[in-house]
Amino acid sequence: MKFRTMVVAIAVAILSMSVVCPAASKEEKQAKIRKAAEQTLQDLYKLQPSARGAIQNSAGYAVFKNFGTNVLVVSTASGSGLAVNSKTRQETFMKMISAGAGLGMGVKDFRVIFVFGSEKALNTFLNSGWSGSAQTDAAAKAGKSGGAYSGAVEVAPEVWVYQITKNGLALQLTLQGTKYYKDNDLNK
Repeated sequence: MKFRTMVVAIAVAILSMSVVCPAASKEEKQAKIRKAAEQTLQDLYKLQPSARGAIQNSAGYAVFKNFGTNVLVVSTASGSGLAVNSKTRQETFMKMISAGAGLGMGVKDFRVIFVFGSEKALNTFLNSGWSGSAQTDAAAKAGKSGGAYSGAVEVAPEVWVYQITKNGLALQLTLQGTKYYKDNDLNK
C-alpha cells in the first residue's frame, strides 16, 4: 500500500509541474537563465576555487540547470542553459534532455558546467550539440588533478565538465543519455 501511495504522490508531483502558467516573454526567460547561470558559477567557485581561472582562461563555457525524475524503471531530465564564447561574449541559449532506465524513485536537481579549452571544441558543442550516450567511454577520463581543471571530468578532447548536486561537487559524472542543443525560440 505504501508503494502505491508513493507512486501516486510522485505522479501528482510530476503532473503538477506541467500546470499551465502565464507564458514568460523571451526576454524574461533569457534573464532567468542568465541569473541561474551566474548563481551556478558562484556556487562552483565556492566549491572549487580553481574553476574560476579555468573558466576565465577558456575559449568558452556553458552552464545548465537540470531537473530529473526517476519513477520505477524510467528516468528523465530536462533543463536549460547558456553557452558563452569567452572572446566575443556571444551568448547562445540552450536546452538539454535526458532519458534512461534504472530502478529507483526520486527527484534530482543538478547543475552542469562545461568548460571548452578551444574555439573548435566550443563551436562543435554549439553547432552539433553533445550527446552523453555517444561519449560515455570518454567520461571515465579524470580531469587534470591539481591543475586548472581540478574537480572536473574530461568528457572529450578539450571539454571538461563540473557537476554540482545539492551535496556539492559531484564525484561521479552522470551525463549518459543526455542531449544538449540550441534553444531556437530564445536565440531568434
